[in-house]
Amino acid sequence: MDIDSDLKNAIRTITDYPKPGIMFRDITTLLGSAHAFRRAVDLLVQPWAGQKIDKVAGVEARGFILGGAVAHQLSAGFVPIRKKGKLPHAKVSIAYSLEYGVDEMEMHSDAVAPGERVILIDDLIATGGTAEGAVKMLQSMGANVVAACFVIDLPTLGGAQKIEALGVPVRTLMSFDGH
Repeated sequence: MDIDSDLKNAIRTITDYPKPGIMFRDITTLLGSAHAFRRAVDLLVQPWAGQKIDKVAGVEARGFILGGAVAHQLSAGFVPIRKKGKLPHAKVSIAYSLEYGVDEMEMHSDAVAPGERVILIDDLIATGGTAEGAVKMLQSMGANVVAACFVIDLPTLGGAQKIEALGVPVRTLMSFDGH
């Protein structure tokens, strides 16, 4: 998708963070711009406007901000997908691969019902480990994951292909070279 240059320009790049050689794509500047934030949410919502979406699942933490706004626009519920140990009620969990190791994420066991149409939202897809884990966890609960949506794709890292291999279409608003 061709995106307004002002939206892409709203992303701050921090070199050598969190380690040398990494170009960290920081969306907090996009979130801080009323125009860019609104435009990004509108673009994430657009393909599903008027369709029945039951839930929007957001991955901690920036996925909460974007996912909450998207859920509101779609009149859908919101499902937080949290890091291990953060949820107070009965939960399901899944281990997933990170660029630097393995971690676990959780959601409440009653957060989605079988057959519910769910969109997954996060700020960025890189290697795809987190998103892949989230999709698998939602699918294991019987959710119909309609799409996985991200503001930023780092296509050279191959994450979007991992999600598409699970039968879930990927929507991104922009891409950046490198990692």
